[in-house]
Amino acid sequence: MRLLADLVRGKRVDHALNILKVQSRYGADQLYKLVRSAVANWEEKNPEGRPEEMGLYIKTIQVDGGRMLKRLQPAPQGRAHRIRKRSNHITLVVDSKVAVEVEEADVNNESESAN
Repeated sequence: MRLLADLVRGKRVDHALNILKVQSRYGADQLYKLVRSAVANWEEKNPEGRPEEMGLYIKTIQVDGGRMLKRLQPAPQGRAHRIRKRSNHITLVVDSKVAVEVEEADVNNESESAN
């Protein structure tokens, strides 16, 4: 999952969705759904703009280890091998480049008026 996260980190949302759609790795489908969910949440909070017009991009994406299911696999001579079924927690933050540019312009205007 971390390899997939590295592929889409910092990319525009539409470009990231295209990358994840053609990936054949196991977690690509889950990450695709997560990005779409993040975009839907952003649209719910910002009804005045569309993601394509606002320059929506993946600001941060972080993959942490989650719980691990431990199972046993029978092995020769009465032994057993442990199988660890791993899961993970993903933190995804999307942001608008238009909003970032407006905030930077406001900060620059405030600093110039203070001088």
